[in-house]
Amino acid sequence: MGTGAESDAAAVRPVELGPLGETISFVLRRANAVVSDHIQRGFAGEAIRPMLYAIMMALRHNPGARQTAVSAALGIKRTNFVPLFDELQDRGLAERRRVANDRRAAALFLTEEGETLLRRLDELGQRIEARFTARIGAEGRTQLLGLLHRLGDRAFDADNDEAAAG
Repeated sequence: MGTGAESDAAAVRPVELGPLGETISFVLRRANAVVSDHIQRGFAGEAIRPMLYAIMMALRHNPGARQTAVSAALGIKRTNFVPLFDELQDRGLAERRRVANDRRAAALFLTEEGETLLRRLDELGQRIEARFTARIGAEGRTQLLGLLHRLGDRAFDADNDEAAAG
């Protein structure tokens, strides 16, 4: 059994990750954790989580959209989307309205209170985004977004499905 000093030294020594530290999935997950933490702290004063902000932004640009369309666009499973939207609705930030020709469907909208909060969040989000851009530069941001869009492209999934089947 080691002494307390040995334990303290082991606790501060960097952990070697081997090839894991050079994999896209791991590095992307770590970067996402850092970015998400900055956003959560930035929005904490408004008591909004990043995914709720994303839903609100989608509704601003797609008023009246159906929840299946919004959840698919944001990459959220429908079963996970419903409680998130319910939270926005319970807070008076968004609402469901019945669709006239389809009694089962509901159209989603921001409320006036939701739009007011979203304007405040936009300012916070722009400041956070500016800090990220300052860290990697405008050109780095453009490159990173391009690469991430390529990785997140659903056509990539279809190509891999076809390759695996072939």
